[in-house]
Amino acid sequence: MDENALDPGIGTPHVTTAQLDWMLDSDPAIRWQVLRDLTDASAAEVAAERARVATQGWGARLLAARDPDGQWMGGACFPGRGEPPQAGHQPWTSTLPAMMELYDFGLDPTTDTAREMTALVASNCRWEYNDEPFFTGEVEPCINGRTVTLGAYFGADVDDLVARLLTDRLDDGGWNCGTEDGSTVSSFASTINVLEGLLEYERATGGSEELRAARRGGEQYLLDRSLFRRRSTGSVAVEAWLEFSFPTRWQYDVLRALEYFRVADVRDPRLGEAIELVRRKRQDDGTWLLENTHPGAVHVELEQGDGRPSRWNTLRATRVLSWWDTPG
Repeated sequence: MDENALDPGIGTPHVTTAQLDWMLDSDPAIRWQVLRDLTDASAAEVAAERARVATQGWGARLLAARDPDGQWMGGACFPGRGEPPQAGHQPWTSTLPAMMELYDFGLDPTTDTAREMTALVASNCRWEYNDEPFFTGEVEPCINGRTVTLGAYFGADVDDLVARLLTDRLDDGGWNCGTEDGSTVSSFASTINVLEGLLEYERATGGSEELRAARRGGEQYLLDRSLFRRRSTGSVAVEAWLEFSFPTRWQYDVLRALEYFRVADVRDPRLGEAIELVRRKRQDDGTWLLENTHPGAVHVELEQGDGRPSRWNTLRATRVLSWWDTPG
């Protein structure tokens, strides 16, 4: 078969045999998601590949980087329970970003490894801001949203933190990490972090009407701005949001937002411009590039640098387009 031909055994018409082989020639964290989302692989095949996340490659290396008490680098947001760096870039080596990477890798939350990890973090990790236990959260919605994501996915109790996020929502429908300092207008970044957390919580628990209403309000905040435009002028709010990163950390970009709407299965014509941006960024060889790595120390390098083809972004963009182009 021509390596650039569409394979009838592939689960989506948006990927060729060559692209699929390239994505599968990678770490288990990517391979199992490619098998699940882009092929007709059986559930048993997907599960077997997913199980390797804990024992091979990036996932195993990240788990091995833990401290004896189960934290990463002795801190929640910052290594050694320190303060944000005065100069330079935030390190991504402490507990919150490390656990978010394992979430992105799809570490199976039902495994003994994941359960032990979650229990140790719950017992031993405390926030720099208020010295509260990790899954209690702190003050910033962008941090609390990711904490809810982790708690809901890995099985920790984050009910009170969800309740706090529901009360933290601003009048325009979204959230802002600066509300403690008087901000009254939502931000894209804070809003996407909270939306992802609320969606994960809803999937885990069934949620409530109040939670669903809050999610719809946050979604409308982004949709009213076509995911990247200022509502007041229609201009692009931040040019960097048009560049795709991975891991996304706390930052916002269009592909991250589209992944949320894909998982939530919210099909709205106001997503159309963002979808076309993703299509235009597809390279001639069918890949998408890594464009905007967020600098800072890491435990594991996942890609070969900006401007190079990215397996992560190719997987994410392909499944967004496959979802959008498949009748609901």
